[in-house]
Amino acid sequence: MRVATGKKRYGFHKKTACGSIYMQLFVTLVIIILSIGKPRATLRIWNEEEANTSQSFCCYPQYDPTESRTFSSSVTRHWCSSALLGNPSSQGFVQLGSGLRGPMAASLGAAYTVVQNDPKLRIHRFNGLKLSGSVVLSRQLNVLYDSSASGKSAVRAVSTPVKPEIAAEAKRSKVEIIKEQSNFIRYPLNEELLTDAPNINESATQIIKFHGSYQQYNRDDRGVRNYSFMIRTKNPFGNVPNQLYLAMDELADQFGTGTLRLTTRQTFQLHGILKKNLKTVMSTVIENMGSTLGACGDLNRNVLAPAAPFTTKDYVFAQQTAENIAALLTPQSGFYFDMWVNGEKVILDDPPEVVKARNDNSHGTNFPDSPEPIYGTQFLPRKFKIAVTVPTDNSVDIFTNDVGVVVISDDNGEPQGFNLYVGGGMGRTHRLESTFPRLSTPLGYVPKDDILYAIKAIVVTQRDNGRRDDRKYSRMKYLVDSWGIDKFTSVVEQSYGKKFEPIRELPEWEFKSYLGWQKQGDGYWFYGLHVDNGRIGGKMKKTLREVIEKYNLNVRLTPNQNLILCNIRSVWKRPITKALAQGGFLEPRYVDTLNITAMACPAFPLCPLAITEAERGIPDILKRVRAVFEKVGLKYTESVVIRVTGCPNGCARPYMAELGLVGDGPNSYQMWLGGTPNQTTLARTFMDKVKVQGLEQIFEPLFYYWKRKRQAKESFGSFTNRVGFEKLKVWVDNWDDGVLKTRAQYNLKLFADKETYEAMEELAILQNKSAHQLAMEVVRSFASSQQNGKGE
Repeated sequence: MRVATGKKRYGFHKKTACGSIYMQLFVTLVIIILSIGKPRATLRIWNEEEANTSQSFCCYPQYDPTESRTFSSSVTRHWCSSALLGNPSSQGFVQLGSGLRGPMAASLGAAYTVVQNDPKLRIHRFNGLKLSGSVVLSRQLNVLYDSSASGKSAVRAVSTPVKPEIAAEAKRSKVEIIKEQSNFIRYPLNEELLTDAPNINESATQIIKFHGSYQQYNRDDRGVRNYSFMIRTKNPFGNVPNQLYLAMDELADQFGTGTLRLTTRQTFQLHGILKKNLKTVMSTVIENMGSTLGACGDLNRNVLAPAAPFTTKDYVFAQQTAENIAALLTPQSGFYFDMWVNGEKVILDDPPEVVKARNDNSHGTNFPDSPEPIYGTQFLPRKFKIAVTVPTDNSVDIFTNDVGVVVISDDNGEPQGFNLYVGGGMGRTHRLESTFPRLSTPLGYVPKDDILYAIKAIVVTQRDNGRRDDRKYSRMKYLVDSWGIDKFTSVVEQSYGKKFEPIRELPEWEFKSYLGWQKQGDGYWFYGLHVDNGRIGGKMKKTLREVIEKYNLNVRLTPNQNLILCNIRSVWKRPITKALAQGGFLEPRYVDTLNITAMACPAFPLCPLAITEAERGIPDILKRVRAVFEKVGLKYTESVVIRVTGCPNGCARPYMAELGLVGDGPNSYQMWLGGTPNQTTLARTFMDKVKVQGLEQIFEPLFYYWKRKRQAKESFGSFTNRVGFEKLKVWVDNWDDGVLKTRAQYNLKLFADKETYEAMEELAILQNKSAHQLAMEVVRSFASSQQNGKGE
């Protein structure tokens, strides 16, 4: 029954109607025994002189005494006396519910007299989390006091609403339950991998993400689901040893779709792996200096850092820091190696500073004696992303991460510490304004020796406070946004054990692609190759493998889905350039500037979240943008940052683009404008439901007015922000294609002989272009370089 506080009081009496005093005591003790393990009442104790001043206490686990709960039908009340408060001399009154009245109340009164005078039966005062007396209870006694309690109280107690013995748990998402029951990310995946079915069940699908894999099926196939798996590697700062690259290349051919996919987080993805081949593929990656552990799932993902193999102190330090952070936050319970290499750990031991920081529990950050000292059984509420970089270098999209780490050096170039930024993230949900992309907020500065402890404190704050009931709001950006940076900072500092120093001032950021030939600083060169949408296949893949294998080159993957060949001797430059050109790789100076900064997620056919095309659609979109550029008179060297995703989750970071296209329906995009080339400004929604067939109707007026009304050297994104979306929409709505007359067409003969045409056509096919388009790009790029005095 539901119990509420009433007004009628029944007094304790020294005389009773139940026989001897010992009989009354016996009855009372029976009530107490029966009450143990039952739902219990909170007793409100009133000062006799002032009934509005009160103290309350309850037995067993703490709870809010203001909430109303249902009593057990068998025992409706606990007994109470001032002895519970260590005040045996107080007289008091207790209001009872309907289940205890008359003679029984009198019995309780007599029992109270005996209890208060017999020290053997008295329950002593509760001090903090320990009892000062020697009374042993079957459960721990917790007492909750009202802050308004009077110091002198003759005991008057009234019942208040109660909770059941086991308080209702906070709501948790289904994934949280799966993690809890998984035996540290093992079950039921370990069982599902042994079945003959081509797929795994829902719980195992969630668990395998922590191992670096997603279950997928080809959505182009109608009427049947042909299941396969994608695996993603984990490569801090995009570092890929020669041995691992060759292994990944071979695995793609033998077990995958024959292509390698470079991701926007400096990793590989292999698609199309059958369930029966998963263990072979995973173990091969591990045995060749690689890992997929934590590339997906609710934990720290791959740690970004500039991929360029410069040997300057700041770049080397940034990359070492990325490796150490990745090691710090790598799961420790062994589930990964148990699953794929029969428990054999085949990776190098962590640096001692990483082990020390991980094991440090001086500020209560760890789960003592747990196989996962930082993550526990539940890991994090959602994915967690970290990037490290040096001042000016925003090749990593630093402000889109949960944590951004920037190396701060002294005047001699010696690293001294780090600026920290928190709360960035891209994912959102269409038509749900409470979800949003967010740029990170400055947190503070830490000395270089403290970076691992500061990162751990941030992770623990998200672990303990991030939402676990609704995964749409589980990223740390929502915690930072709801708390505000001041409260967030204060809580992190409790786990860090120190105050953050003020953030250090930084120079302007710029996007760096690191394409082309550049000196490393140690006598060697590196060569940055542009890879459209990060997809390497066919002749390009074969040629790249031959070059990497022949010259024993290490590789770096960039956050812009490109690839860097490292440690190249000067004498190798010419033959490598020639071989790669023959394999279909254009020299970066010949790549369309639109393509250099463009990105797209895989989307169809394998991503289960895709709403429309992205990777397969962006080549045509870029061609159409270039055609509009030509139509409105923009130069070939001019560009805008264009990013396309098939859904609003934002894997290609479209909300940072000058022109972002986010799938919101079949062949339809939500258009975002206002990002900047250096990736420091968040774009905003400009239009919804823009059909892919009608993109030119939006592109033409936007680029036309940008060409004619921009300020000196003003980027397209900055122009849209300055002019304002209201005016831009007026221009789009009033656009008449007749304003622009088609420019004169020139029928130039580009090819003097058939052999040249066929060679150009072969290269063009690899780039998904016509021979004429490719030839025009090369000619224009060459003419532009001559005009700028950069011709060779």
